[in-house]
Amino acid sequence: MAARTSSTTGRGAQSAAVPQRFGLAERLVDDDWRDAMRALDGDPPKLRTTVTQEHPKSILTFNQSPDIGFDRSINAYRGCEHGCVYCYARPSHAFLDLSPGLDFETQLFAKPNAAQLLRATLARPRYVPRPIAMGTNTDPYQPIEKTYRITRSLLELCLETRHPVTITTKSDRVLQDIDILQEMAAHDLVAVSLSVTSLDPVLSGRLEPRASSPAKRMQALAQLVSAGIPAHCAVAPVIPAITDCFMEEIIATAASHGVQSVGWIMLRLPHEVSPLFREWLDVHFPERAGKVMGIVQSVRGGRDNDPAFYSRFRPSGVWADLFRARFRLACRKAGISRHKFTLDCSRFRPPSLDGQLSLL
Repeated sequence: MAARTSSTTGRGAQSAAVPQRFGLAERLVDDDWRDAMRALDGDPPKLRTTVTQEHPKSILTFNQSPDIGFDRSINAYRGCEHGCVYCYARPSHAFLDLSPGLDFETQLFAKPNAAQLLRATLARPRYVPRPIAMGTNTDPYQPIEKTYRITRSLLELCLETRHPVTITTKSDRVLQDIDILQEMAAHDLVAVSLSVTSLDPVLSGRLEPRASSPAKRMQALAQLVSAGIPAHCAVAPVIPAITDCFMEEIIATAASHGVQSVGWIMLRLPHEVSPLFREWLDVHFPERAGKVMGIVQSVRGGRDNDPAFYSRFRPSGVWADLFRARFRLACRKAGISRHKFTLDCSRFRPPSLDGQLSLL
């Protein structure tokens, strides 16, 4: 992919190119018109976000991956307006013959009947409860949640049925549901993870242009802790030579807010994410691109990405060992020990399909 010299304003991805996958016909996207408009009239108009309502037949997705800590998840939305350029979920848009690049963050899909579908699933006689992971593919608190409130409707149902939930987000919008989360926490039904990539708002604006600022995410963690809601800070992803320098400060800041659970995740570049990230480097950090990708490949067995179970989440090599050592030392200095939240599945009570709880 040829290097670009100018960025797409307000978005993470720099283009909408669609690689040929899943047996779909190749679709070429010509970005020359954008460059021509810049030459003639300055930057082209900002891309607008569109939302299409989707009505799936099921909402709970089960997985048997041996290296993932949950076996079921819910994604209330497809695509994510946060626009994190490194997002490992971007390739999912290719299933719709849409670009994992700009389409992923501008052409979104909402599932307004999600709570209704979940109610039907939880009411099945043979359903066995285990924590539902929310935010594993696209963020449940991305900007359109303010309008659709699908995530809130799901949490209301989970509180009603006493079903445990884990939430992963990059948005302080999670605080809009602090009333529900606080009540769920009182029954050991919820844990919330906020990922913080850096503490530099300018860098964050380039990496994840429509996510909450790092400061807002840190304040959200503080408010969750204050409300008695189990809160986890994920230093994620760690991007070598770009964001790794913030690791120690992120951990120290989280600890100062009372957070007692932290973790880190190395950058992953599956499928179309790799060329999109390389393109982003060429625009924003051309002088550092070679170093960044050199380190990435050194921890991924010489490739941009290692898709194998277990090793995909456990990078190897000297650089990976260095990041682990730094993380452990930072945790010791901050007074944070290994801590896991245990959610309670024993309180679950199946709903009836008419919205009333069963007496049995």
